Amino acid sequence: MAAKVFRQMFEEKYIRFPGGRTRAFTLSYDDGVEADRRLLEIIDKYGLRCTFNLNSTLFDCAGWHGRMDEEATYNAFKDGPHEVALHGARHIFLNKVPLPEAVREVVLNRDWLEHKFGRIVCGMAYAYNGFNDDVKRVLKDLGVHYARTTTPTHSFALPSDFLEWDPTCHHSDPRLAELAEQFVSTSPADEFKHREGRLFYVWGHSYEYDDNDNWHILEGLAQKVSGNADIWYATNGEIYDYVAAYRALVFSLDGERVFNPSYMPVWLEIRGKTYRVGPGESVLFDLE
Repeated sequence: MAAKVFRQMFEEKYIRFPGGRTRAFTLSYDDGVEADRRLLEIIDKYGLRCTFNLNSTLFDCAGWHGRMDEEATYNAFKDGPHEVALHGARHIFLNKVPLPEAVREVVLNRDWLEHKFGRIVCGMAYAYNGFNDDVKRVLKDLGVHYARTTTPTHSFALPSDFLEWDPTCHHSDPRLAELAEQFVSTSPADEFKHREGRLFYVWGHSYEYDDNDNWHILEGLAQKVSGNADIWYATNGEIYDYVAAYRALVFSLDGERVFNPSYMPVWLEIRGKTYRVGPGESVLFDLE
């Protein structure tokens, strides 16, 4: 009886990232400015991944935080492992204009990004953190899968609502170093319970490093979190796609079998063992 009771304490299923990793790290930077070039050099050096949220009608505004022109923007982000995402055509508060105007702002932005970069663009960051329930509703209708806010959680939890995706913190947050240390020095695998996969999500504007002469913050963060075999370095979109695939898993009534209807392999942990569930695959968990 004691063994049975002990086993029943470990029936929870926990997300594990590609390869069975317990942690993920992502970056998000806004506006498409000249300082992004230096940011790219640093994060590429350390193997990190970033989503760059771009406007599409402000290319003649170089005086506004050093925004790049259209061709410079394309050349900066056309190659490499990073993601381009929406930030509104004109960088306006979507919740402070009539809803049809907000729709137009997103549609024009998405149309330019997709044609310019030859990619499907389904991610976004809210300009000025401007959104409301109506904006979130129409974003879903417009094919936007996720949208980042500027509200810090100071946690490593995955979002319950990807159209209101709160990051862990801004790169200037006083708790950044503390959070980075906690993220790299502890793992869900160390916990007795509450072994959920962890996401460390940092956002900002690269021009802020120039304005404050503090590029050492990014360099120090990159050094701290990079090179860890248990951390998945991914773009915002890659994380959304993976978590969506995990959440689409279908479980049997007794929780002992899982089916993966998605196109990508998914990892999860149950009773201390990690399982890979391939696309279209059904897996029966070990009972011991």
